[in-house]
Amino acid sequence: MGVRLMVVDDHRLLAEALASALKLRGHRVLAAAAPSAGAADLVVSRAPEVCLLGTAQPAQPGAFDPVVRIKKERPQVAVVVLGPVPSPRGIAAAFAAGASGYVRNDERIEGVERAMMKARAGESAVSPQLLQQAFEELLHPAAQPDDEGARLLELLTPREVEVLMRVADGEDTRLIAAGMDIAPSTARTHVQRVLMKLEVGSRLEAAALAARTGLLDRAGGGRAGRTAAGGGGGGPPPPAPRGGEPPVYPTPGG
Repeated sequence: MGVRLMVVDDHRLLAEALASALKLRGHRVLAAAAPSAGAADLVVSRAPEVCLLGTAQPAQPGAFDPVVRIKKERPQVAVVVLGPVPSPRGIAAAFAAGASGYVRNDERIEGVERAMMKARAGESAVSPQLLQQAFEELLHPAAQPDDEGARLLELLTPREVEVLMRVADGEDTRLIAAGMDIAPSTARTHVQRVLMKLEVGSRLEAAALAARTGLLDRAGGGRAGRTAAGGGGGGPPPPAPRGGEPPVYPTPGG
């Protein structure tokens, strides 16, 4: 038996194309509409069995406000969200708002149809593959250089940024001290401050966090300047460590 449904999406062409495909498969489409901002009013007035609600940004605050209202005024309507590959936050927000399912917007029509049928039957409609992708992102978060990297960079002084970059390059305390012309005790203090500000427990964690969030890329200008000043650019070699130890780096030409 066909499902009585509505398709709502910000992109009218997508809504109409999906509606046409579902009609051909024997379902009764009450409406195919845009934009999704008016979804709640439309669904409340037409009372379908299932509403397919398209969203391009499932993790954006307020993305599922229409779902909240639909479930409040028409609790019998099952809402299935059509969206991009989501973050765990996006899936959680959809179900917290009252959605019955979440389907990728590049899913085959058969997958959308299965989700509709399950939602109408009162079951949760989300594929195991989609849940696996969400948990993978939760366990191995993607780099977010545009926000997290910038925030972390603002926490550090220019000198601490240089220390972090040297840590990421694998330098130990003695090498950091020699390269920055500071005492080892001062270098150690800088490292500890970096770890504290980044809220990590080791140099390895600090380097991994900096790489994952794009912090190192954002500070790349400083890295280039440091390389030119302290590398093979013809400048004077770094001083020898204190305490009478031999120089850490060879002198030019040596």
